Amino acid sequence: MSSVCSRVSLGFCDILPEKNEGRPEGTALLQGLAVCGHCGRRLRTHYRGRNSTPGYHCAGKHVVNGRGVYCLNIGGAQIDNAVAEAFLAALSPAGVAAVVVAAEQLETDHDAALAQWQLAVERARYEAELAERRYRAVDPDNRLVARGLEAQWEQSLRALQLAEAQRVRRQAQRRRTLAAQERTPLQALGGDLARVWSAPTTSDRDRKELLRTLLEEVIIAVQREQGSAHLTLRWKGGLISEIDLHLAHANPPPIGTDENTVELVRRLAVHYPDALIAGILNRQGRRSARGERFTADRVGNLRRYRKIPCFEPKDVPQENEPINIQEAAKILHIAPSTLHRWLNDGFVAGEQVTPGAPWRIRITDALKALFVEQAPKGYLPMREGIQRLGVSRQTVLQRVERGELHAVHVRRGKQKGLRIKVIDDVPDLFDPLP
Repeated sequence: MSSVCSRVSLGFCDILPEKNEGRPEGTALLQGLAVCGHCGRRLRTHYRGRNSTPGYHCAGKHVVNGRGVYCLNIGGAQIDNAVAEAFLAALSPAGVAAVVVAAEQLETDHDAALAQWQLAVERARYEAELAERRYRAVDPDNRLVARGLEAQWEQSLRALQLAEAQRVRRQAQRRRTLAAQERTPLQALGGDLARVWSAPTTSDRDRKELLRTLLEEVIIAVQREQGSAHLTLRWKGGLISEIDLHLAHANPPPIGTDENTVELVRRLAVHYPDALIAGILNRQGRRSARGERFTADRVGNLRRYRKIPCFEPKDVPQENEPINIQEAAKILHIAPSTLHRWLNDGFVAGEQVTPGAPWRIRITDALKALFVEQAPKGYLPMREGIQRLGVSRQTVLQRVERGELHAVHVRRGKQKGLRIKVIDDVPDLFDPLP
């Protein structure tokens, strides 16, 4: 095999002349065969890491965000393995048998074509002989007819000469027939070659030379977005085969918590301690980086790793700042359960940082006006309001929620509870006119 050597310089591998044959051969099998599938340039070879893992890159560059980026840059281990498997599959016993059958078919087709050319020669010879007989049978005194027949005879001779030349050329292109003693070692080559390829005594240079006996070039096109590579193998003789590869990540992304969860923890940490945050995250079905339920310790570890400040309760809430239900119930002098019920019925507006988080309420003058010590004039207990309006309790609550009826909550005394302001839309028949 020819002497080829490689030199590693600044991460790139260059082919050097034979005078450097003492240098070790690189492991990149497609050195000199790989072609960029994007721009058509011949790919260069480089080696990385302690194990000198091969890779291929295109010399063409594009400027992206002010920096030069290679048109193509890909690790070579997976590419080389795929090409080697395709090469060995082509030389497997079944592949070699297919090659023998194809050769026999080509030989049969060539023989059939050659027979057609032989018929063409015989036809041309017959036409030439027929033209000659016609010319010799004509009366020499009839010169005009003799000159026409002579021209036809010369034309037939030229056609015969051309047909014989074509037959000779086709005969010269006839492929040599495989002898019986040649087919047996050829068919055994497939099984032997796989062992030779993986033998420790076979050098990388030997493998490259074996590839070059069948391969003209390998076109590599990479789609980074899809994480795949498309290989086009052009074999000697014109056959083309294609291989699609799913590219494995050399550096898989580290395990980490979902960024949406991290951002939610960042917002919740302003208002709630770690234990409460863990409950909110679990109610939303979120999981840690390892798929576990959140606990106060896991939330704390996540906060510290992401440098998120911890919750610090405020002694005095700021003006118009939402507060939790317990604090709001103290200010309004009602039970927290009552405030919860008003929230559920829609009488009181509440806020949540995220679904599943505790409700927070803004204490406004309008909200304070809903909770009184005594019922104002015109406000009736719920039972009387239902009888007066002639509708169900659920309808009354819905009308209060929509703002069609006004309601207050009496905090003390026998009238404690919800009071509804009922306005008659139709006056009674016996009521005096104003």
